[in-house]
Amino acid sequence: MSEAIFSAGAVLWRPAADRAHGIEVLLVHRSKYDDWSLPKGKREPGEHVLLTAAREVAEETCVHPVLGPRLRTTEYLAHGRPKQVDYWSALSAHGEAAPSHEIDAVCWLPLPEALERLSYPHDADVIASLRPRATVPLMLVRHASAGHKDDWAGDDLLRPLDAEGALDALLLADLLACFAPHARVISSPALRCTESVRPYAARFGGSVEAMTVLDVPGRDADFLARTDRADPLRHLFRNLVAVGRPAVVCLHRENLQLALAATCSVLGAPLPAGWDQVLPKGAFWVLHIAAGELICLERYEL
Repeated sequence: MSEAIFSAGAVLWRPAADRAHGIEVLLVHRSKYDDWSLPKGKREPGEHVLLTAAREVAEETCVHPVLGPRLRTTEYLAHGRPKQVDYWSALSAHGEAAPSHEIDAVCWLPLPEALERLSYPHDADVIASLRPRATVPLMLVRHASAGHKDDWAGDDLLRPLDAEGALDALLLADLLACFAPHARVISSPALRCTESVRPYAARFGGSVEAMTVLDVPGRDADFLARTDRADPLRHLFRNLVAVGRPAVVCLHRENLQLALAATCSVLGAPLPAGWDQVLPKGAFWVLHIAAGELICLERYEL
């Protein structure tokens, strides 16, 4: 079978000027194919799919999207080759768009008109998976690579990222920015945690707040079950949810699951399948929240 094509894009949407029409979505016209479709494009070699989605939407529409919940993935044949396209929702705050990069026209259309104008049924399936609600991301991050603790002779709080971890922190900054160009950045006081999210904070001139409640003070077997650790985490995440602003929280393998459970408890949401699986270093959960309700929970790796 021919080599598969991997692409990514987004459904850009906004409230319609006439509220009676609900929402509008942005379609693009490609003169090469004379079709109307959703903005998307191919992944570059080695590119993370989140970066593909953000880059391609910006190149085709001149809108720099802030990604929301993930939408349906489509699979079909393109010129005899299997093609997979991953999509995210993206609320357009200003709605300004212009054709670019092989696009000769863009058009905001009320949802019923957009569905009629689409050239491909699989694009309509993607739009059908859209839940048009403004969401706020809360991202729980496991720190990047910092060598092995048994090889570190000093205070474990001062163990820094290794060379691989430093590079991953730069990539992590780009990925987190796909969901929130600006956010409150909170971290365990351990150096490997603060260093993991400092490049992200530096993108917008922010700082990293170190909180001892996110540290791992002990390694006892029943650590995750201790209510004296869970209660302060629930208090922290309850406050973050109540404020309703994007936030990034960097923790450790030992307390990341506890933090996720505490957040889901605050939101009154069930824990997702696989929540107890250990995240690789540098990986993160994204909780998309609207008015105190968990809309979607996603897991991403570097």
